[in-house]
Amino acid sequence: MKKLITIICALLISSSTFAQKNEVKAMEKALKNLNFAEAKAASASAEALLGNMDDKMKAKFYFLKGQAHYANGAGTDADIDTAIESFDKLKTIEMGMGKLKYTDEATEIKSQMLNSFLTKANEAIQGKDYATAAKRFEKAYKMSPTDTTYLYYAASSAVNAQDYKTSLDYYVKLKNMGYTGKEMRYYATNKETGVEELFGSKMLRDASVKSGQYVAPNQEMAESKFAEIVKNIALIYVAENENEKALAAMADARASNPDDLGLILSEANVHLKMGNRDKFKELMEEATTKDPDNAELQYNLGVLAAEGGNTEAAMKYYKKALALDPNYADAQINMAVVILDGEAAIVEEMNGLGNSAADNRRYDELKEERAELYRTAIPYLKKALELKKNNIDAARTLMNIYSALGETDKFKEMRTQVEEMEAAGN
Repeated sequence: MKKLITIICALLISSSTFAQKNEVKAMEKALKNLNFAEAKAASASAEALLGNMDDKMKAKFYFLKGQAHYANGAGTDADIDTAIESFDKLKTIEMGMGKLKYTDEATEIKSQMLNSFLTKANEAIQGKDYATAAKRFEKAYKMSPTDTTYLYYAASSAVNAQDYKTSLDYYVKLKNMGYTGKEMRYYATNKETGVEELFGSKMLRDASVKSGQYVAPNQEMAESKFAEIVKNIALIYVAENENEKALAAMADARASNPDDLGLILSEANVHLKMGNRDKFKELMEEATTKDPDNAELQYNLGVLAAEGGNTEAAMKYYKKALALDPNYADAQINMAVVILDGEAAIVEEMNGLGNSAADNRRYDELKEERAELYRTAIPYLKKALELKKNNIDAARTLMNIYSALGETDKFKEMRTQVEEMEAAGN
């Protein structure tokens, strides 16, 4: 009876080995006929027998499975991932065996895959299809994990595609691995367009030049991109309203690049969104010291001062903004608004006066103060209207001022202008 059991077991093992060989042969035959769908189906059947295969058979299986899913470049994204994984497993197995029977050929196929991904990625960028470019570069990175530049390109492309979740994942990976991007970058000029283009590798650049489609190859050492990466992480958190994470990321970013004006302003805006107005003002003032000729910074400080009720400071900042950029329409408008805000206190005092001689004198003084206030605001409103001809609020304010000053002709002129604006708006 024991012998019978042994014979039965032997028969089972032999049957299993025969089945493995048949399934693997079916994969091989389908691939020779370029029937990739049939090869994939056979690989699924063979995979069920993987546990009984020896390393030699496993190596062949993974080599064939990789080819079946790659399908000479016609495989889907999921198929390509499977192909890459299969070739990687093949290499691991054969290195363990100490015999690289299929690895060299698989490496050549992977090289073809890599070139295909990079070519498609560059084509997608030229066509502004950044979502596809991101996927292609990400596949290139999977093919060649030591070439982290491909992951950086994937992140940049994902940002351009406004796929912030994907780009954030890539940027965080780059940050955690300490990627700097300080490496040689390879360029060549497109013969047809005359535009110099960046290539993912020297090999791809040289192949493109050899094809005759590109000329004037050159190269340069890229600067560190670490500050850009941590900055983009912070900005993506801002875009996703993850304010606390954004501030933590910005702390990292500013430590890497403390003089980055854009980063200072981004941090200031996050604090403003969180209601931290004092910190916002502090950062805005820091920004103005780094870029004193920036009219927009002065304008924003003016807005902040005006909202805080500090009229004198607001006017100072608006005047600085206009000195830097006289055509800054919003600063012209806001300057007029701050000036006219003083009218309320004058009118309140006028309304509180009695009928005595002293009160009448004071009333006349206040009336002149209000008229002077109007006259001070007029140039700013006129300039704003000149810069933005459809600014109906500025036109109405001017019309009312001319009416209050008794300047009838100018009042009529502005009234006609307002009526035309209203008609155009309807």
